[in-house]
Amino acid sequence: MTVKQRFLTYISYPTMSDETSESCPSTQKQLALAQYLTEELSALGIAAHCDENGYVWAAIPANTTEERPVIGLIAHMDTSDACADAPVKAREVLYDGEDIVLNAEQNIVLSERDYPGMVKYRGKHLIVTDGTTLLGADDKAGVAEIVCAAERLLKTDVPHGCVKIAFTPDEEIGRGADKFDVAGFGADFAYTVDGGALGGIEYENFNAASADIVVTGRSIHPGDAKGKMINAALLACEINALLPADEIPAMTEGYEGFFHLTDMEGDCEHARIRYIIRDHDRTKFEEKKRRMAGAVDAVNEKWGRDAAVLTLTDSYYNMKEVLRDKMHIVTRAECVMKRCGVAPMFVPIRGGTDGARLSFEGLPCPNLSTGGENYHSRFEYACVEDMETMVDVLFEICTAR
Repeated sequence: MTVKQRFLTYISYPTMSDETSESCPSTQKQLALAQYLTEELSALGIAAHCDENGYVWAAIPANTTEERPVIGLIAHMDTSDACADAPVKAREVLYDGEDIVLNAEQNIVLSERDYPGMVKYRGKHLIVTDGTTLLGADDKAGVAEIVCAAERLLKTDVPHGCVKIAFTPDEEIGRGADKFDVAGFGADFAYTVDGGALGGIEYENFNAASADIVVTGRSIHPGDAKGKMINAALLACEINALLPADEIPAMTEGYEGFFHLTDMEGDCEHARIRYIIRDHDRTKFEEKKRRMAGAVDAVNEKWGRDAAVLTLTDSYYNMKEVLRDKMHIVTRAECVMKRCGVAPMFVPIRGGTDGARLSFEGLPCPNLSTGGENYHSRFEYACVEDMETMVDVLFEICTAR
C-alpha cells in the first residue's frame, strides 16, 4: 500500500481530542484508529499492541549483529479541535499555481495570495479537503510515513538496528506524553514525525505555560452601584490591558514569544480568562510568567481584595536544553535528508511536540517534517510527492551507519 493510500485511510477516522475530558485517551473515537493501526502493523508481521490508554506500541527487530542504536519513530493520532474533523472529504489535485476551489457553494478557496508558500508545490500533487473540515495531515501524514517505512524495513536486506514505533493519543491537547512509557519503549533516541513542509528538522521549541484567571466581582443594581459594584468582566479586561499589547501571536514571529488570550467569559459577578504563555528563551519565559502574575497582583491591590486568582501551570520546555549535547541525532537526520535530495531547514518550532516533553524525560527526540502545511485549518493540505520522500528519509535514518 502506498503512503497516499494509507494516509487517505487514516484521515477517514475522526480523532479529535478533547481538553475538557479527563480520560486517556480524551476521546473514545481515537481508539478506533489505534486498533486499526495495531491490526495493520500485525498483518505486516510487526509485533504491535494497543494499551489501555490508546497508545500503539510496535518494534522491528534488528537484522544485523552489528552494534546499532535503537531508534524510535513517533507520531500522534489525534487532530486539533480548531476545525471540524468529520466527515473529511479529501481529493487530490495537480497544483498548477491557480486557485484551488475547495468548496464552490461556500466560496472557500485555497490560494497563493493567502498562502505564498504554496508556490513551491507547483507541479506536485496536493491532497485537500472540501473546506468544511481539517484534513488530518497533522499528524496522520506522519503515521502513514512511519508505517510505510516500517514495511520497507521488514522487506530489506540493508542492515539496521532495532526500530521502535509509537503512535500516541492527545498530543494536540498537550497530553501525548502523559502515559508514554519511555523506559519500556527502550529507544536510545527518537524522532517525532510531526512537522510541516519537507526538509524541516526542529530541535528548538517554545517553553510553554498556561494561565487560568478566575475573577470574582460584586453585583448590584447599576442605579445604586457607585462605590459598591465590582464588575468582574471589566476587571478581566483590566488585567489584559496590563499585558504588552505587541506581544501577541498576530504580532510576533521566529524566536519572539507571546501572551495568547485563548478564551474569556464573564459577567458582573464572575469572569474567567485563559492564556497560553510562550517563549524560546527560558529567562524571557520566566519573566513573562512574572509579568502575568504582576498584572493580577496590580488589579487585586487596586481593588483591595483577592478579586482575581491566578493559576499558572508549566506545560513543556525547550528541547534544545537537552539536545544541545546530543546534536549527533540532529546531524543524522540532516545528512540523510541531503542524501535524499532534500534541503534541510532548521526552524524553531512556534509550538511544541510530544518530543519536547519526552526529551526531558530521557528520550532525546527532535521533530521531522511530514510534507503537510496549514495545520489546524480547513485550508490544510499534504503533498503526495513529499510524503513519499519522507518515507525514504525515515528508512535511511533507520539504516544509516
